[in-house]
Amino acid sequence: MEILKVQNLTKVYGKGTTKVVALDHVSFSVQKGEFVAIVGASGSGKSTLLHLMGGVDRPTSGEVFIDGKNIFDFNDDELAIFRRRQIGLIYQFYNLIPILNVEENITLPLALDHREVDQKTLNELLKLLGLENRKNHLPNELSGGQQQRTSIGRALITNPALILADEPTGNLDSKVSDEIVAILKKSNKEFNQTIIMITHNMEIAKLADRIIQIEDGKIVCGG
Repeated sequence: MEILKVQNLTKVYGKGTTKVVALDHVSFSVQKGEFVAIVGASGSGKSTLLHLMGGVDRPTSGEVFIDGKNIFDFNDDELAIFRRRQIGLIYQFYNLIPILNVEENITLPLALDHREVDQKTLNELLKLLGLENRKNHLPNELSGGQQQRTSIGRALITNPALILADEPTGNLDSKVSDEIVAILKKSNKEFNQTIIMITHNMEIAKLADRIIQIEDGKIVCGG
């Protein structure tokens, strides 16, 4: 089942002599339950692509369909709600709320949506993340790896259609990086969670089901 379809996606910044084509008619699709890595050098367009797939930015032209819905048909408010419910975003620098503890950070998307927390689901997630004994700790009381696990939990708690991870190991040492990728793989296999991960690390990318390589705003391999 196709969960994501990217069609002729183009993003242009500036005009005339300052014009930069960050993405150039990119097209590909992802099946439900796939774990896809998108690789490319700095400036290749991979982060621009991720932000467009996540509805964080809008394209110059082209479409992104998630679960059959063209996300750019939504107005900004509708898109914000869709993103909160159906897209889990994991960033390199965690983006946790410093005054909220681990459990509160993980359940924040549900609180914003005025939804009840399913305690069984939360407990299973804390166990998957290895954070059962850290659930009442604030972010500044956690290691970098524990903070990233918390951000993964926040992305997973709504059971979204799609997880988008932007260099999730870029701020971590190799041992902790391996642990984070193992957690993503486990959520992919055990929960059939669809994951798209941006990375410049080919060794980490090789753990995905498929690698898409992007250069100068175009897919050159794996699309």
